[in-house]
Amino acid sequence: MRNPITSASLSGKGQCTLVGAGPGDPELLTLKAVKAIQAATVLLVDDLVSDAIVAYASPTARVVHVGKRGGCKSTPQAFIEKMMLMAVQEGENVVRLKGGDPFIFGRGGEEVDTLRAAGIQVNVVNGITAGLAGVTSLGVPLTHREHAHGVVFLTGHAKPGHDTTDWPALARMAHNARLTLVIYMGVSGLREIESGLLAGLSGNTPVAVVQNVSRPNQKHAVATLARLQHTVAEGGFSSPSVIVVGDVLQGLAAASHPANAGVRAA
Repeated sequence: MRNPITSASLSGKGQCTLVGAGPGDPELLTLKAVKAIQAATVLLVDDLVSDAIVAYASPTARVVHVGKRGGCKSTPQAFIEKMMLMAVQEGENVVRLKGGDPFIFGRGGEEVDTLRAAGIQVNVVNGITAGLAGVTSLGVPLTHREHAHGVVFLTGHAKPGHDTTDWPALARMAHNARLTLVIYMGVSGLREIESGLLAGLSGNTPVAVVQNVSRPNQKHAVATLARLQHTVAEGGFSSPSVIVVGDVLQGLAAASHPANAGVRAA
């Protein structure tokens, strides 16, 4: 059987694998991810991928950093996709190394569509997404049969020209269905997020903010929804952070500062 990671395609072209690097800690990589990184001849690396993960690459591999971070200058997505296509067509074994999971707010879907349209088969290796690793680092589950029957992953940063999330409607759904909300890229739009969620959820709903998930400089804060903006400003939180909203955090909220807000290093 041909190895989809180390063997070129039957067409004679190179190949491309989208690899999830996880939230930052190299020990959270899957074995399949490590093997893909080691076999790559070209790696296109996201800004949030740690150096310790890139270190798994072959010394002969060409490593190209294509930064993607909210609020910072980024390599245009179309240019990244063009580089992927060119490298595959030149016969390279390309790994697109992405923070978290390629298919959870990683633009992996866009890249797969582009490659498939060019007749290139794409392999995908999942990674642990920050929304899961962040709340787990606090010792809290995303679902709990006493507190949450489901979880919703969503972005707080809509694509330019597209409608933003209807936060009041989402809050009502979360309340009625007992859902945990995990919000990526939400710090810059926090005012709208907080006010919208308060239209359908109690101000006492517990929330947590986790920055730099799984990295040595990870920090987090636990608060209530009514104090979310205040807590983020007071703690100096910035991107990359995830915001978790829901009753699964009740135990943490009760143990926090009397005002239900506190910043702690993980």
